[in-house]
Amino acid sequence: MSWLPPDEDDDALDAWDDSAYRARPNPKANRPRTKRRPEHADAAIGRVITVDRGRYGVLVDEDGDHEREITCTRARELRKAAIVTGDEVDVVGDTSGDEGTLARIVRIRPRRTLLRRSADDTDAVERVVVANAEQLLIVVAAANPEPRARLVDRYLVAAYDAGIRPMLVVTKTDLADPAPFLANFDGLDLPVFTSAKGEAPIAELVEVLRDRGTVAVGHSGVGKSTLVNELVPGAGRATGVVNAVTGRGRHTSSSTVSLRLPDGGWIIDTPGVRSFGLGHVDPDNVIRGFSDLAEVAEECPRGCTHLADAPDCALDDAVEDGRLTPERVDSMRRLLGTLRPGVSRAE
Repeated sequence: MSWLPPDEDDDALDAWDDSAYRARPNPKANRPRTKRRPEHADAAIGRVITVDRGRYGVLVDEDGDHEREITCTRARELRKAAIVTGDEVDVVGDTSGDEGTLARIVRIRPRRTLLRRSADDTDAVERVVVANAEQLLIVVAAANPEPRARLVDRYLVAAYDAGIRPMLVVTKTDLADPAPFLANFDGLDLPVFTSAKGEAPIAELVEVLRDRGTVAVGHSGVGKSTLVNELVPGAGRATGVVNAVTGRGRHTSSSTVSLRLPDGGWIIDTPGVRSFGLGHVDPDNVIRGFSDLAEVAEECPRGCTHLADAPDCALDDAVEDGRLTPERVDSMRRLLGTLRPGVSRAE
């Protein structure tokens, strides 16, 4: 039985009938917004070589033999994604590279490696430094400024975490003997190059850098950009001097830039840093960087920290029976020690 009076029943039903609904015409005649994005099957492939305040310098391959640098912005769908130097990307739009043109990055291709850092050891939020690097070139000075073994340790931890091969260059060896400093790394499989004034090991470095992507890192004032300028003539990376009062280098290179090496490969120059946080690093990745130690560590009790005070650590047994050297185990433990809980800042 209807609850409406007989004369109002039909009118009420008509009120719920949407067959007579009239949509108001769209005055702007634009299409409704959709979450479906175009596939951009015709996108060009490029490599990010510079990043500067929302603008990206991208090198695209024109026809297999010629490359051109274009300027890009990011597509709306990538507004929360970090685009960094070394990224391989898909770009659309005006890729002519003419003055005033602006293309658009629509996709970041899968990354092979990521070198990351955090603000400090208590911050688990990672900051991507570069993408797709195969090698990490750590540059320190034998003096002026004084070398810091703990900072190098942090670079090594970041390299092992990223699956990147680390190397060490010690500059200014004409000012001090680097041997005492290098003794800190006797137990590591770490290639070392030394450089004195006017005697940079360019030929040796060219061989190990050829056809690879290498990122150069180091404290301000150690001569990193000077070395890059010698490896890439005409690079024009800014260089500076060390403050005579504080003993610290002045920040000269303010941006990360990827440069093609004359004999093949890439060198990525980064701004000088005085700290390198490791809040994002998984200690297990550090152990994996020491394949011989990782194999022995599988014999450890569950939850073993592999540090010197860890009970029943299999690494100690391996040292006692001669399977491992004390220096190599101590080196790995020193690196793990940088990730101890409770460390309040990057050294």
